[in-house]
Amino acid sequence: MTAKKKASKKKAAAKGPAGSTPAPARAQRGADGVYPETQILSRNFGVEDSWTLAVAREQGAYTMLEKALATMTPAQVVEEVKTSRLRGRGGAGFPTGVKWGFIPQDSKKTKYLVLNADESEPGTFKDRYLMELDPHLVLEGCLLCAYATGLDVIYIYIRGEYPLSITRMEGAIEEARQAGYLGKNILGKQGFTVEAHVHPGAGAYICGEETGMLESLEGKRGHPRIKPPFPAVEGAFGCPTVINNVETLAHVPCIIEFGGAWFAGLGIQPDPANPRALGSSGTKLMGVSGDVKNPGVWEFEFGITLRELIYDYAGGPLDGRKVKAVIPGGLSMPVLTAGELDVPMGYDALQKVGSGLGTATAIVMDDACDMVEACENIAHFFADESCGQCTPCREGCHWMEKIFARIKAGEGTPKDLDLLEHLFVNIEGRTICALADAAVWPLRSILRKFRHEFLAQMPGQSDPALPAGSAAVGAR
Repeated sequence: MTAKKKASKKKAAAKGPAGSTPAPARAQRGADGVYPETQILSRNFGVEDSWTLAVAREQGAYTMLEKALATMTPAQVVEEVKTSRLRGRGGAGFPTGVKWGFIPQDSKKTKYLVLNADESEPGTFKDRYLMELDPHLVLEGCLLCAYATGLDVIYIYIRGEYPLSITRMEGAIEEARQAGYLGKNILGKQGFTVEAHVHPGAGAYICGEETGMLESLEGKRGHPRIKPPFPAVEGAFGCPTVINNVETLAHVPCIIEFGGAWFAGLGIQPDPANPRALGSSGTKLMGVSGDVKNPGVWEFEFGITLRELIYDYAGGPLDGRKVKAVIPGGLSMPVLTAGELDVPMGYDALQKVGSGLGTATAIVMDDACDMVEACENIAHFFADESCGQCTPCREGCHWMEKIFARIKAGEGTPKDLDLLEHLFVNIEGRTICALADAAVWPLRSILRKFRHEFLAQMPGQSDPALPAGSAAVGAR
């Protein structure tokens, strides 16, 4: 995978040190019709030695922390983030400023920030680039969060399979500490004392769930907790805790630099006809993997379509192949067919077509992909990664895996498809965390949209009424 961008692509880039450049303008398609990149989080990805403090400072690192400490109260920082309508970039899309507001300021307990850098969602590889190529941006975002919410300790929980990310973040923490950006009375701000630590995970998918992560951080098995109490009140070590994704907090410095209103003006605006719609503001790191010519990660203002992302940036399918199906955001979102790709990459837009943005890292399957085998593989992953705490997930994921394996072996019957539908409704929404839901969504959507492929692998069965890639039944 590569984060390098083709020179032929148009870019609406924010270059140079933070605070010395004008606010990036809204992305506009050029004469060639290509939706341009907007490099804000990724603006330093091509800079030599960008992960070192000396180079990061040349690019403006920590100037927004200095600005916030000198000119803004913690409440003003929180309000700026609320104004930005920044939503969580880890998959759930919860408003970040609202989450920060849940921290009880009158609590006398130690307050924690746990940065979710586990990134164990299959097909997802965006946060690793931030940690490997611009760790000081990530750390500055953490420190701005700590200042805004009155936090004392930062834990950066990184998946164990990311050794370079671990090394780079540990190096950035040590450089920041020596330069006075960590420790007691940071930058001379009396009372603003924060320490930071990296905590490597051990490879469990379930520890990407926020409360499972807290259990792991505390040295226990990664079993998600029943909520309430929510982490903001009783999180790490029984204390108030903010949990945010890497990309989420990496956005905070640019929000302080250019303003929350500027950030809210980027992307897809909320639907005025839907009071519950939050829109998709700002930019997003988006990736593509699977059966494409040019897998990678790019940064866009929300609004690019899934088709544009796959064909204009990932190079389209391999020679002689056609796109059959795409999972828009990691493995755990409902699948879309080749005829459903003209949808904007945004939280609400993808929900409207029965899927979800997730991590915005699409997995492409071409017309050579056996969808029965794909389901067997997906079911095996979730069965293997289930923590086993909840019966519907522990038993249900294994049952689904066994049924798909039976169909793949040519021993299935149409009754198996009815049994799977029965399992779906008795697994989804019946567990402590969303792992079981994440298992059901792609499997159910594939079964419904590619039912003919399942019947074709059953003795004496076929379903000619459903053409390949049919979306006759809703994804969810």
